[in-house]
Amino acid sequence: MLLVLGSGCGSNQSITSPVTDPAREIDTLWWAMFAVGMVIFGIVLGLLVLAYVRRRRATDHDRAERMSYAVILGGGMVAPVIVLAVLFAFVIRVMPAVSAPKPGATSLTVEVTGHQWYWEVRYPGTDAVTANEIHLPARTRVRIVARTADVIHSFWAPRLNRKIDMIPGRSNSIELDVPKVGTYRGQCSEFCGVGHAEMAFRVIVQPPDAFRTWLDHQAQPAETPSGGQALAGQQQFMSASCQDCHTIRGTPADGRVGPDLTHIGSRRTLAALTIPNTSRNLFQWITNPQWWKPGSRMPGFASLPVSARRALVAYLEGLH
Repeated sequence: MLLVLGSGCGSNQSITSPVTDPAREIDTLWWAMFAVGMVIFGIVLGLLVLAYVRRRRATDHDRAERMSYAVILGGGMVAPVIVLAVLFAFVIRVMPAVSAPKPGATSLTVEVTGHQWYWEVRYPGTDAVTANEIHLPARTRVRIVARTADVIHSFWAPRLNRKIDMIPGRSNSIELDVPKVGTYRGQCSEFCGVGHAEMAFRVIVQPPDAFRTWLDHQAQPAETPSGGQALAGQQQFMSASCQDCHTIRGTPADGRVGPDLTHIGSRRTLAALTIPNTSRNLFQWITNPQWWKPGSRMPGFASLPVSARRALVAYLEGLH
């Protein structure tokens, strides 16, 4: 059991593997609370054993009763006040490091909107829109503005900072300043419906030059397929009501129900990290999304001929 519990401590979604200063502060606070909790557990367990042994051997019941009152007074009142005061001091020490960024203190703002059940990511000042993948430049103070389009969600990348709730009608913010290039997993941490467990995201931290190149490309409209199966797929996309739910910039498709698909071919996963973005998985997702992600708002298109679904896959894969 201990091995199973410990195996999660080194994962890409663990507070015990911090990579930023705020995450390290949270990690220190967690270990401090864990250590205090273990010490208290040991003391209480020891006192219970001691009380059991002494009561069986006790001859002076008045003295045993007085000792019981002392234990109750010390362990039930004095000790909790001291322990809670110490832990509160730890919390006060950590709070400035994880507070929302002050206006003007960051170099980049990224807007993240939670939907049932995916993440919409926008970069104000550009036309770049993506889903479930938050690209950031390394060694840059970034302000994440979190909102929800429906119910309460919660944005949490454990290795980077604390979680923040996404409340209807409100905006919350958090700062991410990641020094190391890499990919970090995040998750909605507030139950938001049947698709909650499969509402994950990736924070992809790139060198600043690579990030700017990526951002410039994502801001561009989709390229028009030159012919063949991809062109047939585009025509199928427009005629199969896909455009009513999805946006592909540079085309008449401007739906707002599902994720923006302008550059879906460049994404690593589908359905909020549920499955890798491969031709086979994309075909199966179009055919029967409920099999992959029960509760998804995406309707299945099993009624379309196989050739039409393959054309859709060819078109979407070409949207890099």
